[in-house]
Amino acid sequence: MSNDTGLRKAGAKVFVRGLQLDAEIGVYDHEYGRHQPLVVDVELDISPSAWDRLADTINYETIATKAKAVAAEGHFQLVEAFAEQLARACLADERVSRARVRIEKPTALAPVAAAAGAEIILVRG
Repeated sequence: MSNDTGLRKAGAKVFVRGLQLDAEIGVYDHEYGRHQPLVVDVELDISPSAWDRLADTINYETIATKAKAVAAEGHFQLVEAFAEQLARACLADERVSRARVRIEKPTALAPVAAAAGAEIILVRG
């Protein structure tokens, strides 16, 4: 969409950062059957038309609900698998063209590191 200043909408992103949730995750014996804290960041590329109408954009709460649903699916061995599952869940919405999901496991290397994790980017098409 152009306006009289010659500007046009090139893209839009919706994001949730720092979502804290617990999940069963890890490859070690002591990680099975127990929940661990995760910090989840999600960034979604959507159509620039989403700037104009609330009904056309992605609700932040929907992103958080998808993350909680993935966590409830059961044990994940790798944060990469969790991130990919969440990215795929976000891309199930056709308005999303790209999903970037970053998962941090804050206790993985404590106390020598603040967090460890992975980031997955999936693009439609």
